[in-house]
Amino acid sequence: MELFNKSGVLVAAVLVTVGVLIGAQAKDDMVPPASVIESTALKMNKDGNFVAERRLREWAGQGSAVAQRELALQYQLDANRRTEALRLLEDAARAGDTLAADHLAQLRRQSHDAVIDDLKEATASRSAANSWARY
Repeated sequence: MELFNKSGVLVAAVLVTVGVLIGAQAKDDMVPPASVIESTALKMNKDGNFVAERRLREWAGQGSAVAQRELALQYQLDANRRTEALRLLEDAARAGDTLAADHLAQLRRQSHDAVIDDLKEATASRSAANSWARY
C-alpha cells in the first residue's frame, strides 16, 4: 500500500508539473494589451534594449498590429530597415490599426514628394545642360 501511495504522488506531481508548464507556455503565447506593447517599445527606444525588440518581434509575429506599428516606427529610423518598416506598417494597417495607417500615408506622401523633387532636379539639370550645349 505504501508503494502505491508513493507512485500515485509521483504521478500526480508529474501531471501537475506538466499542467503548469502547458499553462506557462499558453501565457507566453498571449499578446499583451496595447499599453504593455507601447511601454515595451519605449524601453526599446530609450535604452536600445534588445530584449524589448525581441519581445516586440514575437508579438508582431503573433499578429499584434500594435507591435507591428511600434517596430515599424523604430525601423523607420534605420535606412537599412525601411522596407521592413513599410511592410510592418502595411500589415498593421490591414489589421485595423489607424495609427499605422496614418504613418503609412505620411511615409508614402514623403516618398512621393521626394520623387517629385528628384524629377524636378533632374529636369533642371537637363535644362541647364541643354542651355550650355547651345553655346
